[in-house]
Amino acid sequence: MNKFRYLFFDFILKEWLLIASALGFVLTSIYTGNLPHYSIQELEVLFILFSLFVTVKGLENSGLILRISQNIERGKAAPLKLVVATFFLSMLITNDAALIVIVPLTLAIKIKRMDVLVILEALAANAGSALTPFGNPQNLFIYWFFGLTPAEFIAAIAPFSFIFFVLLVISSSFIKTNNSNQSSSKTATIEKSSYIYGILLIIALLTVLRLLPVSAGIVIILYALLFDRKSLRIDYALLFVFFFFFGVAENLKIILGSDIRHAGHIFLFSALASQIMSNVPAALLFAKFTIYWKALLWGTNAGGFGSILGSLANLIAYKLYIANNSTNKQLSFTAKFLTFGYIAFFISLGLYFVLNRV
Repeated sequence: MNKFRYLFFDFILKEWLLIASALGFVLTSIYTGNLPHYSIQELEVLFILFSLFVTVKGLENSGLILRISQNIERGKAAPLKLVVATFFLSMLITNDAALIVIVPLTLAIKIKRMDVLVILEALAANAGSALTPFGNPQNLFIYWFFGLTPAEFIAAIAPFSFIFFVLLVISSSFIKTNNSNQSSSKTATIEKSSYIYGILLIIALLTVLRLLPVSAGIVIILYALLFDRKSLRIDYALLFVFFFFFGVAENLKIILGSDIRHAGHIFLFSALASQIMSNVPAALLFAKFTIYWKALLWGTNAGGFGSILGSLANLIAYKLYIANNSTNKQLSFTAKFLTFGYIAFFISLGLYFVLNRV
């Protein structure tokens, strides 16, 4: 009985976002008397996310990403290289996957301010992933939902990523490490499947950019089903969060019945809502209330900073650090995480209003 209770509460803690989105779906559907319908566009987003998650999981399992990270870790200026690697990796394999790979490596090396470095890596993952349509789930949704081109998407968010890249490089350069006591972890073995998943990743990215039809993702799923079912062990809970919030957003559109007509309001509402509900559902929620995609893009990516709930990437970095046996002082780490996060959050708020003059 105790074991059942433990598993039950553990599930609630881990999948609170899934539970909240499912409850929101049911309650808003009952209130409106409307069972949400799903457009082809929304189903395409879900399929693209699924195929992208499978591809990234395959690359992780092949050992390629870990080997790249280990090579970056060695030598001088390891903290700087780890932060920069997190920034650029998150552009391609999503912020969550980048932290899952980088943070454990960080915890294995001798660094005086390991807590600060992990926090900087979390910030780097959020800032770097903001630059590409496939860097994080909310970006992919916004890119697809508003029918954007790669050029206009990157141009809109580039100042955000570039300024934080500079700030993170400067900050991480002050962290010192003992090069004689670096990670003793064994060099990762790269499996032959890494070549195949490299090709599949290209297919997935070209699908996101609309250079290939969405149906091209079927190749990825078929390969996983036939040859590598381990790559199908992805975060299905996040896919269901998307599914439920698509419905919640439609029901709220019926309840509220009007657009939010000011770009500055969309930016602030989405950024602040992300602090409580995470930036992925915030993007899904506000997209149907506005035409101001740039404000929503900035708002949800700025919202990734700040609270631990701001993005799933924050939760990943936080949990990995707290769960490590060599770390302690959880309260101190939490305070630092929130301090650095909210400094970045308020910098991003200022940047938006300075650059957009609203």
